[in-house]
Amino acid sequence: MITRTLSIAVLPHAQPIFSEACTTISIDDEAAGEYVIVKQETDRDGENKISIDPDEWPMIRGAVDAMFADIKMHKDAGQ
Repeated sequence: MITRTLSIAVLPHAQPIFSEACTTISIDDEAAGEYVIVKQETDRDGENKISIDPDEWPMIRGAVDAMFADIKMHKDAGQ
């Protein structure tokens, strides 16, 4: 048995996780290999877009890098 972290939320202090300012980085797999998803809640106009503030980019980039490292570690462990 293993334990894996499959998602990380990056958001401003005092904001709820359902806030449009919350960015979720997660690992997914639809039977063709694992990949990383970066998403935010849909804005009021119904557009699917991601808005990244320069101050939050280092944390988002770090979370994306961590998810890819996890994918590689588990892929290599299975070989």
